[in-house]
Amino acid sequence: MPIKGALFDFSGTLFRIESVRSWLAATLAAREVSVEPAAFERYVQELEATGALPGGPPPQRVPASLAEAWASRDESAHRHREAYTGLARQVELPDPGLYDALYDRHRTPAAWRPYPDAAEVLASLRERGVAIGVVSNIGWDIRPVFRAHGLDAWVDAYVLSFEYGVQKPDARLFHTACTLLGQHPTDVVMVGDDRHADGGAAALGCEVRFVRHAPVDERPDGLRELALGAEVA
Repeated sequence: MPIKGALFDFSGTLFRIESVRSWLAATLAAREVSVEPAAFERYVQELEATGALPGGPPPQRVPASLAEAWASRDESAHRHREAYTGLARQVELPDPGLYDALYDRHRTPAAWRPYPDAAEVLASLRERGVAIGVVSNIGWDIRPVFRAHGLDAWVDAYVLSFEYGVQKPDARLFHTACTLLGQHPTDVVMVGDDRHADGGAAALGCEVRFVRHAPVDERPDGLRELALGAEVA
């Protein structure tokens, strides 16, 4: 079926967050905090286990005190920060200012890398007349990341969960995106990496395609295979 619109998830689909190791090292350097190598390795392991890096490894366990914030973390900027800084605070770091600094680091363009074929895929779809939207479960504005990496020029609409107070798989987000693109859902394909969250688009009649959630270097052409293989009206 020819498509007239394409929706993409952000984290794990178009972009990938840096590693916990890089995230911590950059934040320590920015705050001019020095730690011994053994302590650094311990912090990396503990932050990975707690799931403190948004877009990184999921938490092995969510404390009861954070359960509510975690369940609705993508519905507001406040809850997103509360959930992730709360997870980070399970790790005893040497500087109390590091928890907020780590959270702030993950929102910078430097913390994200586009997948190798992301720009090519978005540009090719646009050239073929396909309207493009980004639908993300997120607690902060990702538009600066797209602008910094040169992908914003091909995006017609952003539908970010924290700006609407609902999170995927809620069909309202996908409906809003299709409306902003001016396309009927049955003429739109959703590309994501989370079968539960991104699969919510199917309730509207969108075709849903899934990429493998993998490091940037391990997925050079996953988007190209999915998105450019679609028929375009």
